[in-house]
Amino acid sequence: MITKLSLSWLQDKGAGNDVLGIMPVLDAVRKNKVRLTAEQFRHWKHKSITFLGMSGVGKTYISNILRSSEWFHYSGDYRIGTRYMSEPILDNIKLQAMQVPFLQDLLRSDSIYFSNNITVDHLKPLSTFLGKLGDPALGGLTLEDFKRRLQLHHEAEVAAMMDVPAFIRKSRNLYGFNHFINDAGGSLCELDNDEVLDTLSEHTLMIYIQASEANAAVLKQRAIDFPKPLYYREAFLDQQLAEYMLEKEIEYIALIEPDDFVRWVFPKLFNARIPRYESIAERFAYTIQTAELYQIKSETEFLTLIETAIDRTP
Repeated sequence: MITKLSLSWLQDKGAGNDVLGIMPVLDAVRKNKVRLTAEQFRHWKHKSITFLGMSGVGKTYISNILRSSEWFHYSGDYRIGTRYMSEPILDNIKLQAMQVPFLQDLLRSDSIYFSNNITVDHLKPLSTFLGKLGDPALGGLTLEDFKRRLQLHHEAEVAAMMDVPAFIRKSRNLYGFNHFINDAGGSLCELDNDEVLDTLSEHTLMIYIQASEANAAVLKQRAIDFPKPLYYREAFLDQQLAEYMLEKEIEYIALIEPDDFVRWVFPKLFNARIPRYESIAERFAYTIQTAELYQIKSETEFLTLIETAIDRTP
């Protein structure tokens, strides 16, 4: 694993806050395979960190702790829902409302309007738009519409991650925060976009939160108890959908019970994402365990854990 960041060292050399202006120096750092040390991290004046990992491993948990201690919390999913997919989300709501004659008349006459009320802690409008595949009578989507929504999400997630350098500057220069957290979505490992990974590694310290066996079991059970919309790579979806329909002896997608497919596919999705995240971590990130993370109650304890992770990385 080669760490692509040494901003504390760069700031000591006078790079200051001009992130884009130090790109040539960062290139030299990467070419010389310079690793970040715990001491460099400790003295890094304006820390910027990206959290990687499956949904539910604790990225938002630790972000909530840190944002009370001068850390700007950048939620990738929030950015997706408010900047890049707000219009499709609202269009989907209007489409449902137009099926109700009373609301249809009010919408057509501009007597009412809908507002996207997504918050960092409440992202349901985004997941509702993504939807589930299957029987339309149960709220399911056609394969064509589902893939269209997946593609919109993919493009939005790439754009949201590419916005990180600008928000690092904005968090400091506009809002006056000392440090920055990029709370990346659980599907980041599915993007297959080297430009995104290079950008994040150039501007942030990447931390992979690895799920323990116990945590993985909890997440899988949660998906069974409360199946929610999920992002899939198209190739993965096609393969798993074919296996599911064969196993369940279902001839048409419109006969799929949406929640049943999610329950069936989630363990396979979880297991498929693990090696993807581990590959990213090997190239770009330091790893901490969920068991370690959930013991953290303060910024000081978190920073100590990161230094530990840096020191134990070969």
